[in-house]
Amino acid sequence: MTEIRSRFHKELADLEETLLTVADQAEQMVALAVDAVCVPDMDKAARVMALDQRVDKTYLDVHNRWMAVMALQQPIAGDLRMMSVLLHLNTTLERMGDQCVNIAKLAQVTFGLPRSERIVAQIREMGDLVRPMIRTGVEALVRRDLEQARLLPAMDEPVDYLNRNMYKEVVDCGPDPAVLEWATRMMMVSRALERIGDQVVDIAEQTAFLLTGEMVEFNEEAIPGRTEDGD
Repeated sequence: MTEIRSRFHKELADLEETLLTVADQAEQMVALAVDAVCVPDMDKAARVMALDQRVDKTYLDVHNRWMAVMALQQPIAGDLRMMSVLLHLNTTLERMGDQCVNIAKLAQVTFGLPRSERIVAQIREMGDLVRPMIRTGVEALVRRDLEQARLLPAMDEPVDYLNRNMYKEVVDCGPDPAVLEWATRMMMVSRALERIGDQVVDIAEQTAFLLTGEMVEFNEEAIPGRTEDGD
């Protein structure tokens, strides 16, 4: 029995390690996708597409491995929570890859159009905010660190703010139809980056679930361990 449980925990560790590699790829894809839009650089857009094919292949592999482990081991308690978190993480990372592909495709369809450097700067800033979020979220999971996971909602706030205010920059492009065409597509880029930020917060929520057994949304009213005084 001890040998069986040891093999089970090794399989869990292997699944987690595979997904951590995908998280690294997701961070790389964000950087490439943002560059594809901001430079612009069609080679980097193509690299995003290629990386996403790898992410999709890994997603299917992890799903199949997860099903095999679940069928053979029938985990309970903390192990069952870990299995749930791994399945959720697999889906979340695959969706991050899809958002990066959306950005890369927008870079392709807007290539050659006149641009607003203010919007380019804002897209660049959002990318610079999202990538550290991915690192922080992954580190929180690896370290089983609830306090680090709690940092993610605050890190996501400026991303949300920039996304909400993107329309103002787009409106300013109204006098020039060609720039406006490009700018309206950048609203979709902004939205994709905002969604990636939300997905990282979701990873932090999963980390909290793993550690506390409570599934709640991370916000000021409902963070595991928070008291009414905010301590």
